[in-house]
Amino acid sequence: MNKLTFIVGLIVLFTSCSSKDYKPVLVDSNGRMNQLLVVMDNNLWQGIEGDSLRNVTGERVLGLPQNEPQFGVTQVPIKSFGTMFKSLKNILIVGIGEKTDFSIQSNVYAQPQTIIKLTGVDQKSLLEEIYNRKQEIITTFKNSDLKAVQYRLRKKQFDITKLKTLENFGITIQIPDTYRLVDDTGDFLWMRQHIKQGQSMNLIVYQLPINSQEDEEGKNIVSIRDTIGKKHIPGSKEGKYLITEQAYSPHIFNIELDGKKAFETRGKWEMKNDFMAGPFLNYTVVDKLNNRLIVVEGFTYAPTANKRDYMFEIEAVLKTLKIN
Repeated sequence: MNKLTFIVGLIVLFTSCSSKDYKPVLVDSNGRMNQLLVVMDNNLWQGIEGDSLRNVTGERVLGLPQNEPQFGVTQVPIKSFGTMFKSLKNILIVGIGEKTDFSIQSNVYAQPQTIIKLTGVDQKSLLEEIYNRKQEIITTFKNSDLKAVQYRLRKKQFDITKLKTLENFGITIQIPDTYRLVDDTGDFLWMRQHIKQGQSMNLIVYQLPINSQEDEEGKNIVSIRDTIGKKHIPGSKEGKYLITEQAYSPHIFNIELDGKKAFETRGKWEMKNDFMAGPFLNYTVVDKLNNRLIVVEGFTYAPTANKRDYMFEIEAVLKTLKIN
């Protein structure tokens, strides 16, 4: 009787699991941030179609001292797109097909994973599609990488309940536990992560009252950060402090952060009366309800290294900002 019951149970189990309900277990994806696999036949990759695509993936990241591309790219022809490559995190499949098409898929062969497929019926339509979808391609893969980095960094967090500045401001940020406290006055927070000898990633947080329409429109961001740098971020000797690099104007964009109007500023900092310099990323959030500007910023000092991935990780951290 027990044997019969067991057999009946198995039958019920397998018949209830229809093909519609079946979900395969996906392997963990691999691949570093800002890395992209392009699946494209060699004749297209070596032609003007490949040139057009390289203009997209190789677009310069703003605000960095060196010329660094948006993505590091590996290309394989479609016939070589086998199991080894299907586990990669970011995949762009491009070719000539029966129709002009653009699609985005998630977690097809692994997770997390983003696959973009882009086709044209001929060379002209494919080139047009690459041009028209340029920003969407960059934004899609970038947002995918940001989420992946945030997921990784979230596993080991600094205990922000110990930070009185964040408590006083009524805000939270998911800061990795690799950062160490430099200064926490209650009005200004500075944390630093040492990368290698002589290299570091830094986070700062402060707030200011909205005193004018220009404050609200983001027109005083540079002057504000220079004032903060002089007050809170000194150099090795008196008269040295952090300022916005004077030779070039930073890039400022209107964005939304935590559901509020904000400004994204990318540029380069320098130490006044010194030779230290590097890139910075500043988010100034307009908190109208409390008549204040919340500023979260990250900057890197790594004179001998490429800085794209460092700044990308800082961006992932800053974008976890929540205003309670």
